[in-house]
Amino acid sequence: MNTQKQKIISLFNTKVKGKKPNLSKYTKKHDGKAGYWLEKQMGIKPNASNEPDIYGYEMKNQTTSGKITFGDWSADEYIFKHGRPNKIHDTNKDYDISRDDFLRIFGRPNPEKDNRLSWSGTPCPSYINERNSYGQILEIDEEENIVISYSYSLDKREHKNIIVPKDMQKENIVLAKWYNESIKKKLEDKFYQKGWFTCKKNADGIYDSIHFGKPMNFESWLDLLKAKKVFFDSGMHYGNKRNYSQWRAMQGTWDNLITESY
Repeated sequence: MNTQKQKIISLFNTKVKGKKPNLSKYTKKHDGKAGYWLEKQMGIKPNASNEPDIYGYEMKNQTTSGKITFGDWSADEYIFKHGRPNKIHDTNKDYDISRDDFLRIFGRPNPEKDNRLSWSGTPCPSYINERNSYGQILEIDEEENIVISYSYSLDKREHKNIIVPKDMQKENIVLAKWYNESIKKKLEDKFYQKGWFTCKKNADGIYDSIHFGKPMNFESWLDLLKAKKVFFDSGMHYGNKRNYSQWRAMQGTWDNLITESY
């Protein structure tokens, strides 16, 4: 066993194991609270860097939803102008729409949020090669870029002719594109050094075990995406500039990647 792994196990045994998190001091939603508590116990300071959390390992925590995130990775290109200044590239060079326009055309009002427009849930494809009722699909192209595209003829919305501008009433319009080298770097910077680990609780909510998985590269991650084990969980919505482009897998998928348990 390497020294870094021994240090992590020792930290877990002394700071986490046998404890039930006290979340009363935290204001975030439940999963966020638990994550912050665990980070603090393990001596990990919250940061936005794309590096492993501790000693070359990325840490993942159990969640109540069962969804565990690889990363929040926005697309490199969108059909709307974005960036500072607004970027013009192949995906949006023929269209002059804002992000708000995009949400109105390709998203939907959320009745649970006062009809706030969002590109999440039903309008946005989650799993590869599954066309949704909004005419959108997530695919991997021949260069292993990830692409979400829209086809007007496959859009099942009743009033699509009113919602979608005439110049967008076409087939296979690229809405968002992630270049393979971009996701490769983001993924491998975090998961390909030493690997990753997760801390688990028992039925009483008490942490009782720590588990490790092997380093993960882009090719193995892409295989999970192709197998519909990894999915895109968008939370883009009106009024917030953050795109909330989460790439996730369910707890069971992560469990199947565990190679050592303590």
